[in-house]
Amino acid sequence: MNSTPPQIIKAVIPAAGLGTRFLPLTKATPKEMLPVVDKPAIQYVVEEAVAAGMSDILMVTGRNKRPLEDHFDRNYELEEALQRRGDQDKLNSVCASTELADIHYVRQRDPKGLGHAVLCAAPHVGQEPFAVLLADDLIDPRDPLLARMAEVRARLGGSVVALMEVDPDAIHQYGCAAVERPAGGDGVRITELVEKPEPGTAPSNLAIIGRYLLDPEIFEVLRGTSPGRGGEIQLTDALRTLVHAGRPVHGVVFSGRRYDTGDRGEYLRATVRLACEREDLGPEFLSWLKEFVRSEQLAGV
Repeated sequence: MNSTPPQIIKAVIPAAGLGTRFLPLTKATPKEMLPVVDKPAIQYVVEEAVAAGMSDILMVTGRNKRPLEDHFDRNYELEEALQRRGDQDKLNSVCASTELADIHYVRQRDPKGLGHAVLCAAPHVGQEPFAVLLADDLIDPRDPLLARMAEVRARLGGSVVALMEVDPDAIHQYGCAAVERPAGGDGVRITELVEKPEPGTAPSNLAIIGRYLLDPEIFEVLRGTSPGRGGEIQLTDALRTLVHAGRPVHGVVFSGRRYDTGDRGEYLRATVRLACEREDLGPEFLSWLKEFVRSEQLAGV
């Protein structure tokens, strides 16, 4: 019987992208710092990793990403000002990001793709299993995806990838997986992976979304992975190599609440949804939103 894989305590968050879909805002502001209500998107991702038991976070950054480091660092002047005012609630919110986890940073000097960004984490991760969380994907904490993935990894071993069913007409925008569904339990066995397949050629409508639990063997595979789609080193291609070598790669099909903050429309919808669910903002905001929709409908008649 296989021994239980060790618990994953290290998480890697690639955050070196240029954020071109949000230009001109992201000319000087990292897209990961875009506010979702009153927290930057990157903080939701870090909180998700911490909730899953990960206490050692490595962010792979690039140029113009210094605000990420500032956000998760102490701001003594601000803290002292809030302390003098007796504003404990705001003080707690400011300190919360600082105290989440041990957060480290490494710079991806060249924009060579997600696979290359993950490879930049190799010296920090070493020979330990680790998680990769993409900063554009927000998973609602009421739908703990990482916990499900960890359970599948403990039971079946190997690396685990998060999957989600999408419209077949949209699958060419994602990495795509073909799977076999074993009897009983959560998790599927991945039999093929394709990065952004040409329209009409996808093996399924199961898209890879931004959560991975990876064995450290992925680093050696990435070192030998040639540039693929878009001229970049693709993590999907490296995982495909593992699959073809007979190494265990499993998937968890997610059907919960996911917010893609890398897309402008999805970002706006995520902000509205999460604002409506806030006890301090929701009732008043939802009332205004209903009235706004009603007035717009009447104006269009």
